[in-house]
Amino acid sequence: MSKNNTTTRGKCPVMHGGATQSSMTSMQWWPKALNLDILHQHDSKTNPMGANFNYRETVKNLDIAELNKDLQALMTDSQDWWPADWGHYGGLMIRMSWHAAGTYRIADGRGGAATGNQRFTPINSWPDNANLDKARRLLWPIKKKYGNKLSWADLIVYAGTVAYQSMGLKTFGFGFGREDIWHPEKDTYWGAEKEWLAPSDSENSRYSGERKLDNPLAAVMMGLIYVNPEGVDGKPDPLKTAHDIRVTFERMAMNDEETAALTAGGHTVGKCHGNGDASLLGKEPAAADIAEQGTGWNNKSKRGVGRDTVTSGIEGAWTTHPTQWDNGYFSMLLKHEWELKKSPAGAWQWQPVNIKEQDKPIDVEDPSKRTMPIMTDADMAMKMDPDYRKIIERFANDADYFSEVFARAWFKLTHRDMGPKVRYIGTQVPQETLIWQDPVPQGSSDYTIESVKEKITASGLSISDMVTTAWDSARTYRDSDKRGGANGARIRLAPQKDWQGNEPVRLAKVLTTLGAIAKETGVSIADVIVLAGNVGIEQSAKAAGVEISVPFAPGRGDATDEMTDVASFDVLEPLHDAYRNWLKDDYSVSAEELMLDRTQLMGLTAHEMTVLIGGMRMLGTNYGGTKHGVFTDHEGVLSNDYFVNLTDMNYTWQAVDDNLYEIRERKSNNVKWTATRVDLIFGSNSILRSYSEVYAQDDNKEKFIHDFVAAWTKVMNADRFDLA
Repeated sequence: MSKNNTTTRGKCPVMHGGATQSSMTSMQWWPKALNLDILHQHDSKTNPMGANFNYRETVKNLDIAELNKDLQALMTDSQDWWPADWGHYGGLMIRMSWHAAGTYRIADGRGGAATGNQRFTPINSWPDNANLDKARRLLWPIKKKYGNKLSWADLIVYAGTVAYQSMGLKTFGFGFGREDIWHPEKDTYWGAEKEWLAPSDSENSRYSGERKLDNPLAAVMMGLIYVNPEGVDGKPDPLKTAHDIRVTFERMAMNDEETAALTAGGHTVGKCHGNGDASLLGKEPAAADIAEQGTGWNNKSKRGVGRDTVTSGIEGAWTTHPTQWDNGYFSMLLKHEWELKKSPAGAWQWQPVNIKEQDKPIDVEDPSKRTMPIMTDADMAMKMDPDYRKIIERFANDADYFSEVFARAWFKLTHRDMGPKVRYIGTQVPQETLIWQDPVPQGSSDYTIESVKEKITASGLSISDMVTTAWDSARTYRDSDKRGGANGARIRLAPQKDWQGNEPVRLAKVLTTLGAIAKETGVSIADVIVLAGNVGIEQSAKAAGVEISVPFAPGRGDATDEMTDVASFDVLEPLHDAYRNWLKDDYSVSAEELMLDRTQLMGLTAHEMTVLIGGMRMLGTNYGGTKHGVFTDHEGVLSNDYFVNLTDMNYTWQAVDDNLYEIRERKSNNVKWTATRVDLIFGSNSILRSYSEVYAQDDNKEKFIHDFVAAWTKVMNADRFDLA
């Protein structure tokens, strides 16, 4: 080969697409294009376990007692490569569990520990998670031993729970059953900031007005789990920090008492690490050299372990006995005056003005030495905020009460994103059912489905009313935290019965009719609502010339007001629904982006979204009866007209305003239909148009109906965990 034809050194001859810094991705070329990746972020191709592997069945064979024994032993099996503080890994393991669970937020149910996503970017490389990579490596021998019977997601949370047990806390219980993901959830919105720990007055801040935190966020800064331990934007001010704590923990579904308990209980054990120069730390795992083998924050200049570890930059323990579960946190906080100091790493922290030598914690490596205890700005907030102060004083005077409240709050923190109690697996699941688990009684399945369908058919309800009510009941489901859905029929209870998106007046009339049928037949109204939707679809498919029976699984129960935490369900209220062509308000993001967010939360794919949108338009389910996107002269017939007319070049599409378009006949220029952005995206986006073209084909009229029914059934059964 001639010299002129050789490849220049350093130039790769293979096209890697977005995998290299030198190659632009499609989204970089066209940043305003609709990115559908969020609908496919857990594609089966990323899962090495195969289609036949069922973790929730496999974990039932786990020897929990033996696992507990192994974890108890691990806590005091200090390793030279990462020595345990005071010879006990409890504090490190608790922080790992806490930071995995603490990413949960109620606004969209995303985050949390239920998927093991702490193993992946960006979470594994957040500044707040420094050195948690070491905790997971310490757990690897146990994960290796139990293999497929134990997910990383379960192990990460259980390790912290066992750590508390090993230090003397009677825990509330534990449920296994968290399934691992195998790819980063890179499309989860964690904030608009372009740098770690950016202050609230920076560009792209997550705050507006008088420190109003953007939804759905809970943490105060990019890269933190909760609040800045040094104070708001790193400036100590306990009362301002108290405000941030209250907002953050409310967005994690915690009240003031639970918040105070978690703060105190988390700081009863372990310590902060800032005894060194933070500038000597290496890159986080995602940016570290390949030789670091997935670890980060490594100190190659100095020792960097044991007493010389640097993590948060704050240095010191909170209590006299940091490896014991006791009430020492309260006596330390309340019985001393505190002053601001800087740690060796330069971080703000509070230290006692006067303290007896015997009240100081011993050094993590040398028991002959004692070190100065510390408090963070968050701890001082517990002391200085009047409402938190009352709570911690009660805890200080009643150790048993504190332990009970904390144990329950820890259980809630680590299980909130698992969904209903029926999803918990193992011998340590508590008998008590808690209201935040959204309990639903078991419904009956011992009835003749066809006889109920006959009564629904004879009720006089329209196809639109039947399908719309079933959809509105089921669309609240969020796969992120397994909340919402049709089971329980909470659409007839507060707050859902009064939600604007449910059209309360129309809904009340439909529920009166369906409720009478439920009472007459002895069937749950939850089942009757879903069954009515199926009846409507069967009627509309028949009108299109296709006889089909929509699959139905009986057994839903009816929740009561006493089983429903109204405040907790407020966050499930829909403020938009592309499937019913409804947008309550103007948003900073487009209607089609909102559609993707809701679709992903419901666990639907892009082609399922496509066929459902087209079918719902044909069934006349638009909010308020609008005709936007109803591209047919035969509303109520489950035909593929939506896609046929959307892809027909005999029409032109003209904007009226930001979210309204006219579809005009080319020859006459007459307005034939109207549409929204959500409708037109299925013709303009290349991927969605490819799906639309499939359903517009002459030979796919029946495929459209069958695919619609399959996607519909998936939505109706999304919360039927008893069917899994």
